Amino acid sequence: MIPKTLPEQEEHLVAVLRGDRFLQMEGLGNEVPFFIYPYPPEAALEVAGAKKRVKNRLRAAGVKVFEINLYDLSVELLKGRKVWDRVLAVEPDQDKADFRELLQGMLDPQLHIAPAIRDRLAQEEFDIFFLTGIGEVFPYIRSHNVLNNLQSVVKGKPMLMFFPGRYEQSDTLGSSLVLFGQLKDDQYYRAKNILEQEA
Repeated sequence: MIPKTLPEQEEHLVAVLRGDRFLQMEGLGNEVPFFIYPYPPEAALEVAGAKKRVKNRLRAAGVKVFEINLYDLSVELLKGRKVWDRVLAVEPDQDKADFRELLQGMLDPQLHIAPAIRDRLAQEEFDIFFLTGIGEVFPYIRSHNVLNNLQSVVKGKPMLMFFPGRYEQSDTLGSSLVLFGQLKDDQYYRAKNILEQEA
């Protein structure tokens, strides 16, 4: 049974994430070890607090979590390429569609985001990778694009993406990420809902 309340979900996350079955990625066959924690967007602050507690409890259990926030990573990449100030300068006056296109080019998941994540993962010792900041980078970075480009990057360790919205799975339509519960991000078939995993 899927835990309904946020406190129940927090307990479920701790139980699943510290379990050997999850950490050893058992029962996945040849599937990628990607998991999604969908949560109501309006609960973002509560979930942020819960995520911090989950990480602390996992650390106490000897499970090391490495987290990358996509928004923070994006800012870091733009600053590293010395374009951050220019982006801030043009944003107020530029057409929103043009600005989105500019950022999409500068933060292309295949060319920029996935390689940056690969570099950071290579420098860390961890058991689980948390990917956060999904809502903050919409619409210039789309979650399904990131997931598709991370399949060759995140290997040998499970990844949990915190997703502000719904992860809808249907036998006929496949799976799709519905950001903020309203915007269908696109079809993504390979991740599993962490709330449906057994502890």
